[in-house]
Amino acid sequence: MAGTHDHPGEAAAADPIRLLAIRETPLSVDEVFAAVGDDSAGGTALFVGTVRDHDSGAGVSALGYSSHPSAEAELRRVAEKIAADFPVRAMAAVHRVGDLSVGDLAVVVAVSCPHRAEAFAACRRLIDDLKREVPIWKHQTFTDGTEEWVGA
Repeated sequence: MAGTHDHPGEAAAADPIRLLAIRETPLSVDEVFAAVGDDSAGGTALFVGTVRDHDSGAGVSALGYSSHPSAEAELRRVAEKIAADFPVRAMAAVHRVGDLSVGDLAVVVAVSCPHRAEAFAACRRLIDDLKREVPIWKHQTFTDGTEEWVGA
């Protein structure tokens, strides 16, 4: 998918990045989904990451996320790169920091594009690049009392 405007008759949005945030408050799927609404998009893909009760076979009792002060700027850099590589009409990504409980939303990302295949691919890349490149770290406490940092 080289180039943002490879489809005839499809003009790109002025700034498709509608919502990017690192927050201590609970996340809303509805807020993210609403942010990517666009009449020129035929496909919208949304990913929701939740806190699970286990990791690598061990029970998780507590989890916290922390981020570097540059996290939002890095999130924007990641989003801009994806918007340049796909015909993105609208994009949003919000990640939670602080103490979370099992079942809480940790991250919500969404992308709308002219077609579903592009939306799926761009959304997948958004969550994968966010997890790999944005300086957000997870601290897990396990039910046996051990702990670990992930991504540090």
